[in-house]
Formats: sequence, C-alpha cells, structure tokens
Amino acid sequence: MNPTETSIHIRPIRPDEYKALGELTVAAYHALPDVMEHQETYDRQLRDVARRDAVSCVLVALDPASELLGGVTYVSGPDDPYSEELAEGEAGMRMLAVDPAMQGRGVGRALAQACLERARSAGRTRLVLHTGSWMPAAIRLYETMGFARRPDLDFSPAPGIHLIGYSFELTEAP
Repeated sequence: MNPTETSIHIRPIRPDEYKALGELTVAAYHALPDVMEHQETYDRQLRDVARRDAVSCVLVALDPASELLGGVTYVSGPDDPYSEELAEGEAGMRMLAVDPAMQGRGVGRALAQACLERARSAGRTRLVLHTGSWMPAAIRLYETMGFARRPDLDFSPAPGIHLIGYSFELTEAP
C-alpha cells in the first residue's frame, strides 16, 4: 500500500487501538537516527496512549483498509496536562509518530494538518510543537508546512534532552 494524503483518513482513536498505536509510536521513535537519553522512561509514556486519550485528543491516521499508519496527540490548550507550558490561545501537538514503513508518504503531514485544522476550528491563534535535533525528518516536515522556528520556546524536560520549539500562526492576535 502506498497511501497519499487524499487516501489517509484521520479520526480520534478508539480504545481497541491504544496498544497498537503505543507500539507503533515506540517503533517510530526507535527508528530515529540517534537514541534519546532516558528512552526507556519515555517509551513508557509513548505506550500509554489510554492516559493521553483520557486527557487530550489522540488522533490516528488510517489507510483505506483501516490499517493504522500513525498517530498524534492534539493538545487543546494550556489546561491540558500535555501542554508543555502553552500560553492562552495556543494549542499544541505531541508525540506525532508514523509507522517506520510508511514514513515519507504524507502520513505525518496529514496528522499535523489535522491538528492545525482542530486548532483553527477551536479559535486558537497558534499551534506550538517541540521536537529534537535528532528528528531531522520531522524538522523538515514542520518547516515545509510553514511552522516557524521559535528558540524562545526551547526547553529541557530532563537532563540531556533539549527540545526545540516551532509554532504556526493560525490567526492574528486581536
């Protein structure tokens, strides 16, 4: 199967998909060129899709045969436990992951676009995300989609892990 963005269906995850998305997310992060420090701890968070879905909105990407291609956590605002210090009016996205066998086929772009559309529909002014220098494909994707590098949003959630910030302006602030 070679999905294109038009044949990728995005929808909220169902509980029977939690385990599969957790394993897919871990596999995607382990396929990165560099191993992140504290990977075992983060793997537990990546696998805990049920917890993310209970407090945020986890979206999945499916092909026409309903095969799982990837997922992302949409963060609705600063009150969401996964917000990473969002400001009022901002939304975010976290843990975007695509099945390693499906990378480079528009799945990540479709998931990011779905987050942008949700944020825009909710009246948010900006979508914020964090990534790492060890994720060059993700950085290329975000930059080609129009996300702007935001060094003022960089932070380190744990020793040895430096996350870099990006944002996408959805509307002009009043």
